[in-house]
Amino acid sequence: MKLWQKDTAALKEVEQFTVGRDREFDQQLAPFDILGSIAHVTMLETAGLLTVAEKTELVTALRRIYKSTQPGSATPFTIQPEVEDVHSQVELLLTQQLGETGKKIHSARSRNDQVLLDVKLFLRFELETLVHAIQPLFALLQAQSEKYKDHLLPGYTHLQLAMPSSFGLWFGAYAESLVDDLVTLKAAYDVVNKNPLGSAAGYGSSFPVNRTLTTRLLGFDNLNYNVVYAQMGRGKAERITAQALANLADTLARLSMDACLYLNQNFGFISFPAELTTGSSIMPHKKNPDVFELIRSHCNRIKALPNEITLMTTNLPSGYHRDLQLLKEHLFPAFKTLKDCIEMTGLMLNNIRIRENILADEKYKYLFSVEEVNKLVNAGMPFRDAYKQVGRAIEAGQYTYTTMVEHTHEGSIGNLCTAEIKAMMEEVLAGFPFEKVNQALKELAG
Repeated sequence: MKLWQKDTAALKEVEQFTVGRDREFDQQLAPFDILGSIAHVTMLETAGLLTVAEKTELVTALRRIYKSTQPGSATPFTIQPEVEDVHSQVELLLTQQLGETGKKIHSARSRNDQVLLDVKLFLRFELETLVHAIQPLFALLQAQSEKYKDHLLPGYTHLQLAMPSSFGLWFGAYAESLVDDLVTLKAAYDVVNKNPLGSAAGYGSSFPVNRTLTTRLLGFDNLNYNVVYAQMGRGKAERITAQALANLADTLARLSMDACLYLNQNFGFISFPAELTTGSSIMPHKKNPDVFELIRSHCNRIKALPNEITLMTTNLPSGYHRDLQLLKEHLFPAFKTLKDCIEMTGLMLNNIRIRENILADEKYKYLFSVEEVNKLVNAGMPFRDAYKQVGRAIEAGQYTYTTMVEHTHEGSIGNLCTAEIKAMMEEVLAGFPFEKVNQALKELAG
């Protein structure tokens, strides 16, 4: 069944090529497609395109179908092989159950705004689940930052010894990075959280549809007003979302690279229980950081997503184009991959073992050169002169140092500002309207 089917069937090869993997990904869109249809038929009744009785019949049937899309359903929703997509499957079920009334559900709507709505509802839901997944990792990073705030480790620039750092700084840096990642996720959420329904094929409808009503019913903050832009927003919403995912992926990839280095025997700063590492088929001593290596690779692939989507939408004029269908195949799986990476990062960091007294080793003595310069400055010597004096001492082999570090300014070794970073995270989280959205969808689902 196809919503656009007339009297001439498409060539089988054309049909297979154009449908592609739509059924696979449309299965994920099913609950959102049904919620969108409930809002749509509710609006159609107010516009005089359905009677109250027809609307009631349709809403009741749609809610019944919606339950079949939920986990644990005795009769799970499936898209039949002969049916093109989720929209066609839902309409087919309604027609089978309600006859002619089921055929009325598509009035004042196109597959263009229907799939655009489904994608936006899906992205909104997935962004929320991602935000919830980040919160435990953020809390863990902050807890580890406080736990190990007095454990020093080398800081590097250019991968050369630079200045003293601490595990408190290291864990805390990635916690604060997650705050900014959530800022960009919130920006993506704001773009996604606008209602395109009613734009039809991209040029509106002659029916008196009430787009403000469907916006409220679906819990959107606002609507995409201009109907042409509503359709232009497909591809743009995915690209912005992909960029937000890429920012988060970059944080995890960088943390993973640090962990791989720090576990290396030439560093030896951290270790993990044997059951969290993997061995070698030939070298019995090996404990490989495969989990972090795979997190790094998965996340680096996600970092390519914005560019992939940008290239797939390059040079598209306004209006709908079938190119956009392929965006689902690239973007949808990234959410699960990223959530798996977050979960595995948490597992590893929960079980990390920190080596103590790392900087007692003389090979790290030059980390404290700046401390020695600053002591001279505090005694009244100009910085440039102090810098030269310590530099000459190093070159002459006369350099002396102590391992005492007293950094007290905001965000330094001795003043991590953990509470302030937590407050920033809470402020960002408070900006997501999850409660409003979920309440609206709960009422729609009945």
